[in-house]
Amino acid sequence: MKVTANIVVLFLMLTLAGRSVAIAPAAVIGEEGVVASRSSWASEVGAEILRNGGNAVDAAVAVGFALAVTYPSAGNLGGGGFMVIHLADGTQITNDHREKAPLAATRDMYLDEQGEVIEGLSTRSHMAVGVPGTVAGLIDVLERFGTKSLAEVISPAIRLAERGILLDRDLAGQFERRQKDFAPYAASREVFSNRGELWQVGDRWRQKDLATTLKRIRRYGKAGFYEGRTADLIVAEMQANDGLITREDLSSYESVWREPVRGTYRGYDIVSMPPPSSGGVLLIQILNMLETLDLNASGFASAATVHAMIEAERRAYADRAEYLGDPDFFPVPVATLISKEYALRRYQDFDPGNAGVSSDIKPGQIQPESMETTHASVMDSAGNTVAYTTTLNLSYGAKMIAAGTGVLLNNEMDDFSARENTPNFYGLQGRRANAIEPGKRMLSSMTPTIVLKDGEPLLATGSPGGSTIITTTLQVILNVVDHGMDLSDAVSSPRFHHQWQPDRIVHEPAMLSLDTLNRLKEMGHEQWFAVPNFLGRGIGDANSVMRTKDGIVGMADPRNAGAAVGVSARGK
Repeated sequence: MKVTANIVVLFLMLTLAGRSVAIAPAAVIGEEGVVASRSSWASEVGAEILRNGGNAVDAAVAVGFALAVTYPSAGNLGGGGFMVIHLADGTQITNDHREKAPLAATRDMYLDEQGEVIEGLSTRSHMAVGVPGTVAGLIDVLERFGTKSLAEVISPAIRLAERGILLDRDLAGQFERRQKDFAPYAASREVFSNRGELWQVGDRWRQKDLATTLKRIRRYGKAGFYEGRTADLIVAEMQANDGLITREDLSSYESVWREPVRGTYRGYDIVSMPPPSSGGVLLIQILNMLETLDLNASGFASAATVHAMIEAERRAYADRAEYLGDPDFFPVPVATLISKEYALRRYQDFDPGNAGVSSDIKPGQIQPESMETTHASVMDSAGNTVAYTTTLNLSYGAKMIAAGTGVLLNNEMDDFSARENTPNFYGLQGRRANAIEPGKRMLSSMTPTIVLKDGEPLLATGSPGGSTIITTTLQVILNVVDHGMDLSDAVSSPRFHHQWQPDRIVHEPAMLSLDTLNRLKEMGHEQWFAVPNFLGRGIGDANSVMRTKDGIVGMADPRNAGAAVGVSARGK
């Protein structure tokens, strides 16, 4: 069954009766390229780089730096991320600039004397901060595959920080809601309040310290962040507050180039992020299981389709808990997990008429082998394509700014397994593969992904959302490939999520009709949890770009503020 824009809109309008809304806004088209991100300022920065002759990599790096200024809840200098790159010459590579555990980190650093997890230590303290990787990764990517200088791509971010931006309702509202979280930290209060008063819509918001930090990076490159004055200030923040990061942690940080994980799905090539992201592995594993079924025939949001997806997700997330971690520290069995043979074995007990129970689903048997984030997608007319996901972990990370830097610090240490089978903030469990070790990168769910058809990039997508990142990315791809949606509908259509444990289905209210919901309950899917629909905030924020016969199309997810900006052919 092909789902058209009109069908999706009609279905959602019936579900949300009484609300006057535009459910699937039109996508943006650009002949020379498109940038889609959570921030309209950042998207415009990336588009301007394209207009001035830069490629998609130049634009993505510029967007990364601009997000640190204009979308501080997830854009960052003090966090980390993953970038998946497809170049016009066919080169495919990923850059891993995930944060690392400080060298002083220990396996049981978040446990008390009784072996119990100390609440808040891995999310709301200076001990929660991992060694930042964003600056190293962005510069490494630019130097290897960009065409512009660092000064050219970082200067727009400096201007935005120095001159300021006029606060919109989105950012002003975020600052207001987080005042209690910022209150313990003087540097955070200084930035996110206006001399002790709330920032208002229309106020000009300047970040002088952050501009100074960005200028040091512009002048000295990576040394402008990981050495010198900025490093001194970060270390001083750590030493004054029982944090662990040292000068050695900063000066020794390096991003890592990794081969993507690759799979196929119904004739499309899937290129995604390898470990220490779990995203690409689980995405391909789930797609391999679903490829055995005809989702086009069963239809979008039908009981049969939703049931099949839930059961595939249960099995994949169970494997995540057992096998996924930093491959530099643990032998992650990637080749097996993404193989179609393993998917057939893993899914052979799937019952089309009955739900499984997560407690009965164990990790697959494998022989050893020798919640805040943001995503941006960029595609240029030459075929260069970038899927970039970056994060501080929770919204505004640990809520603390390193005094004098303007840099928000992450709380990524919570993404380690503080104790076996103990859920983190997002309810995700882990074991030895993701145990805390000095210098180790914590497991992630970020899933920046590029989909190709006949060797040419078709779609770049990804999302924030903690544990829901993987299933959000999955659903955008299924909407395009199986349900024949255009990009607007593929991104706008309602979503759901299951992650094995806890054993419940999280969904947007518009996702399921009453008949479908009742049918799923009859199958045995009993635990449901509805999240606010995307008139407020729903599941994910899948800013995506796609190549069509009409040109390159970009779509900012309507669940949140953001923008896709297209670049027209010269002279138009």
